Amino acid sequence: MTESDQFASVRYIVDDVRAAIEFYTAHLGFTLRTNPAPAFADVVRGPLRLLLSGPGSSGARATPESASAGRNRIHLAVDDLDGEMDRLRAAGVDFLGEVVSGPGGRQILLTDPAGNLVEIFEPAA
Repeated sequence: MTESDQFASVRYIVDDVRAAIEFYTAHLGFTLRTNPAPAFADVVRGPLRLLLSGPGSSGARATPESASAGRNRIHLAVDDLDGEMDRLRAAGVDFLGEVVSGPGGRQILLTDPAGNLVEIFEPAA
């Protein structure tokens, strides 16, 4: 098996790479790593490298049209869920449903401009 680098990478298929870059960097604390848009870009947050693959990228072309997005999502931990929700709402970001609480903490879902799910999670104290 090939050795991995310092990042764990997730590929999201997006309709508009530039809109995805703006969303993840402006709202969710990612930093732009490379930007050969409009086909592709990647952004990082800690050890997570998010591959943003536009319609012209090889990653998008390799995905069959019949594949569904399912309920998979990236999971971003925060210290103050309510504060993050206030900040994101003020920036015009909408949420899916309400906050869900469980023994591990509290979470809420949102989508990026292409409809990919993102979970914002506050661990239980």
